Amino acid sequence: MTQAPVQALFVHRSRRGAELFLLLLALAVGAGAYAAVGIGIEGEVPADMIAYSGWLAALMIVAHIAIRMTAQYADPILLPVVAALNGLGLAVIHRLDLARDTDFARQQLIWMTLGVTLFVLTVAFLRDHRVLQRFTYTSGLVAIGLLLLPLLPVIGNTVNGARIWINVAGFSFQPGEVAKLLLVIAFSGYLVLHRDALALAGRRLLFVDLPRGRDLGPVLGMWLISLGILVFQRDLGSSLMFFGVFLVLLYVATERPGWLVVGGTLFAAGAFMGYQAFSHVRNRFEIWLSPFDYIDRTPGSGQLVESLYGMGWGGVLGRGFGEGQPWRIPYAESDFILGAIGEELGLTGVMAVILCYGIIVERGLRAALICRDGFGKLVATGLASIVALQVFVVIGGVTTLIPLTGLTTPFLSYGGSSLVANWVLVALLLRISDQARRPLPGTPSSYDDGTGADDEATQVVKVVKP
Repeated sequence: MTQAPVQALFVHRSRRGAELFLLLLALAVGAGAYAAVGIGIEGEVPADMIAYSGWLAALMIVAHIAIRMTAQYADPILLPVVAALNGLGLAVIHRLDLARDTDFARQQLIWMTLGVTLFVLTVAFLRDHRVLQRFTYTSGLVAIGLLLLPLLPVIGNTVNGARIWINVAGFSFQPGEVAKLLLVIAFSGYLVLHRDALALAGRRLLFVDLPRGRDLGPVLGMWLISLGILVFQRDLGSSLMFFGVFLVLLYVATERPGWLVVGGTLFAAGAFMGYQAFSHVRNRFEIWLSPFDYIDRTPGSGQLVESLYGMGWGGVLGRGFGEGQPWRIPYAESDFILGAIGEELGLTGVMAVILCYGIIVERGLRAALICRDGFGKLVATGLASIVALQVFVVIGGVTTLIPLTGLTTPFLSYGGSSLVANWVLVALLLRISDQARRPLPGTPSSYDDGTGADDEATQVVKVVKP
């Protein structure tokens, strides 16, 4: 009698124990930073330290339980990293509140609570991300509608020259933050259906296969939408982010470098047109080229100069919480929170923050690589690209690598719209990673010993092949 062959399969462990351990470290970062702010400024631990730490811990435990119950195989690293960034951001905003006698940290904690609530609801009720593919065109239409809302005369509101806000019942909201998630779903669904046509070769120019002229419609359409955001809403950052994410997804779906050439050319043309036609774009470039001449030539660059001086004063290790003057930076709690971190936590703190963002992007791309369906691959890639592009343009603007764009730093900066949308973004990434790491039907379930011995923590399972 011939023995049936044995086939070895690699099955991911759930790693919920490792996630809980990392969450405790993340909570220590957030609570420790909050305590350090109180000691550095007031000489004692804040009186509400126990209540604050308890509320943070309750939010993260609820999020962890939701993942353990509904997405057992989700990535174990994403939630702790996001919790650490959010906790650090709250502490820095609280430090600025003490210097300016404002109350932004309390408001940000409320927005964080709403964000975690939507995170839990997304993970609990969206059991299969592929359901979202049914709403490809609906998501695109709703996203365009949201982008148009700030242009309406009654509810639209202009803040710092950008018309990207709406006021409803006394609350301000930035609909573009929700639109970015819907556009990723719309882009992914469209490219899954039409990537074969978009991948067809056209003319060859300088060793690059350019796409056919008849296939340029999607790129031209997205270029026009991005240009419209720049023209009508005066929002350079969102215009760059939306077009960049679409271009990344188009390249990933078709594997055609020609699309990058076409997209890069269109972006350069749009940037040149914007520089020539709009004073606010030209002012951003002048601030970038000569920030220290803001008194005579480039009004509005004072915040960049203050941020550069602060980060230079902070050096490698920083001045310490309460020892710097980050309150001198206008909008330090939002656009320039990285400058405040660089002044009081130094280059070391800035590098730690950048590393955390790199981990989020890496885990998102890892989920895309191991995802079993094309739609999930593109959605995970798009969501990771949003974080990567947003962090790049924000840090690049603060450090004068590129012109200022006005975007917020994810999870760190003050802003309810951005914080809530980014928590939902992480929930979508966790749902996709759960589907990607979950054992196939018929495969023995994996186990979680909580030791965290290996990065991917795979278990070898012997399956008798009939």
